[in-house]
Amino acid sequence: MSATPRILILGIGNILWADEGFGIRAVEEMNRRFVAPENVRFMDGGTQGIYLVQHIRDCDVLIVFDAVDYGLPPGTLKRVEGDEVPKFLGVKKISLHQTGFQEVLALAEMMGDGPEHLFLVGVQPVELDDYGGSLRSEVKAQIGPAMDAAREYAGRFGVTLEERAVPLPEDATLAGNEVQLSVYENGRPSDEAAFRHGDARVVFAGNGDTPGGAN
Repeated sequence: MSATPRILILGIGNILWADEGFGIRAVEEMNRRFVAPENVRFMDGGTQGIYLVQHIRDCDVLIVFDAVDYGLPPGTLKRVEGDEVPKFLGVKKISLHQTGFQEVLALAEMMGDGPEHLFLVGVQPVELDDYGGSLRSEVKAQIGPAMDAAREYAGRFGVTLEERAVPLPEDATLAGNEVQLSVYENGRPSDEAAFRHGDARVVFAGNGDTPGGAN
């Protein structure tokens, strides 16, 4: 690793499924609140999976924010380092992106130029089965501690992430204005206007009905 390590601070997840969006919300808030030096990059990785491999290969230090099923009480923040990181990203999968990201790390390692240092900052989700929902309060409250953990870890490599005197505006996102927290939360339809538990065309009342009216 060079004297000036390349550090990637990456959020992964899916904002459409409640607490699954923790990683994205954490990295977006960090981008708003802190100034990254030239060797540090903030990135919204979403659910890109294998498409992240080149970004992973290009860094020396990888810091990941994610919602992780540690089997702990909901809202618990847990830090994992080194070789343990891939294990926690795959042992109890809570969404499709986790297996994909575990494979990204393995592929980068096979190619011989993956990150030398891994750090996972994960939160135990409270709610996932809420399409269009936002972070639950217990999970949202862990964004600040998660950022503190990432700053502390980056500091081990001589990196100081200075807090901005004034945070960037909310529309200064890493991915696009549609991921703004206020836009996302305020634009959510009511329960009456949006069915959140599946496709009404294929959800049955248990009376033997089938799609299309056939019995």
